[in-house]
Order: sequence, then structure tokens, then C-alpha cells
Amino acid sequence: MTPFGAKIRELRKARRVTLKQMAADLQISGAYLSALEHGHRGLPSEALVVQICEYFHLIWDDYEEMQRLAALSHPRIVIDSSGLSPSHTALANELAHRIRELPADAADRLLATLRAA
Repeated sequence: MTPFGAKIRELRKARRVTLKQMAADLQISGAYLSALEHGHRGLPSEALVVQICEYFHLIWDDYEEMQRLAALSHPRIVIDSSGLSPSHTALANELAHRIRELPADAADRLLATLRAA
């Protein structure tokens, strides 16, 4: 699941909106919305992010948060470490190989470390 998908699900559940109902209201397929929530689809278009924000009546900070989460939600990332140190390349490769084994709490700690750097 992507950060954007998790937020959509959280908003739907809090407002007691089914996936099927939201998809119909947004005039998109339920399969697409489900895939977006679960991280099986790429980045949503900016227009869809706006549409979802309007659907949930999000403004200001919440709207900006949705845009930020959408930008961080590409499920298939390519990391180009060319020209960087061997440590950078090793880090990118190690993360690529072991990301599925990494517990969520360890991912949270690594993310916090990267953001603090």
C-alpha cells in the first residue's frame, strides 16, 4: 500500500464511504480505485488528486498533504546511483533486494533517518 492509498482508505473509512460508492461518485472504476489504494497502480494524475480532495472537502493543509502523499506514492521506483559513492550504490541495491523483508517499524526508522539527514 502506498502513503496516498492508505490516506484514501483512511478518509473513506472515517466517512463510511465504500470503495464502490466512491468510485462511482468519481466516475472511475472500482478496480482502479482499489489498485490505487493497494499500490498496484502508479502515481495518480494531478486531476484525480484534486478530484479526491474535492470529494472529501479537503482544503489548505489537508489538500497539500494529499499532493505530497501522491508524489511519494510511486510503487515502482528506479534509483540512479551513477556518479555517487560505492556506499550510495550499495545502499540502493541493499534496499532494493531487502525492502520486502523489512518490518514496517524498521522502514519507519530508516525513513526518519533519511528525512533528518
